[in-house]
Amino acid sequence: MKPATLAGCGAIALWAFLGLLSRAAAAIPPLQLTAMSFAVAAVLGIGVLAARGRLAGLRQRPLAWVHGVGGLFGFHALYFTALAWAPAAEANLINYTWPLLIVLLSAPLLGLRLTGKHLAGTVLGAAGCALLLGGNASLTAAYLPGYAAAVLSAITWASYSVLSRRFAAVPTGAVAGFCAASAVLAAASHFAFEPTVAPDALGWAAVLVLGAGPVGGAFFLWDIGMKRGDPRLLGTLAYATPVASTLLLCAGGYATFGATTLISAVLVAGGGFIAARS
Repeated sequence: MKPATLAGCGAIALWAFLGLLSRAAAAIPPLQLTAMSFAVAAVLGIGVLAARGRLAGLRQRPLAWVHGVGGLFGFHALYFTALAWAPAAEANLINYTWPLLIVLLSAPLLGLRLTGKHLAGTVLGAAGCALLLGGNASLTAAYLPGYAAAVLSAITWASYSVLSRRFAAVPTGAVAGFCAASAVLAAASHFAFEPTVAPDALGWAAVLVLGAGPVGGAFFLWDIGMKRGDPRLLGTLAYATPVASTLLLCAGGYATFGATTLISAVLVAGGGFIAARS
């Protein structure tokens, strides 16, 4: 496996902690949490760039900023809208079509060949994810706007991920600037739609870890994986995120481990193994 693909796997591993850390910061409104986490990621990222004398990497053409900020902020804004307008189980299930879309879009947008193993692995991963997230889901016409937002969030993240390869000349350090712009937009949305909540000690700790990991460092690793790794394999392996996240919630006492979780984990692991053999 290429080092860049391993970096993308690192992002998937960090995203597994998103649910657990979000629970620790549950008292903070979602847009406020997003703004604070992106701000931490931006400060850390820009600090590293300054220490290395690479701040010039933040000067990118407008199209690169549209792609970066549109992907990071656009995805989160649409995802939170979906959660607000539709039941969480259905919104999550629809949103998690983005790994499948990454695999499928790799062929027409990047010219990468899809093998039967790639498709079989993706189908198994999708089945495991659907089993885990969709056990009690039932689509209802009244929530169509929320479902539409979930579809758009999946398309946004898949497009951002796959098209990152077309911006290979943009250094990964530029993601720090995209995080800063996303923090500003999330903060503006927060002040417009949410009350502000002062975090307690646990909340601040969760924000700092989120900004360094799942809502920060993971984006830098994902950028490397998408630009120089194998997006077909990463798209398949991304289905491990909801399963690993659920296992961590079980370990933290926030969820109950059962047969459904076990079967989902086996399906996702099997799908990843098959796709990796390609």
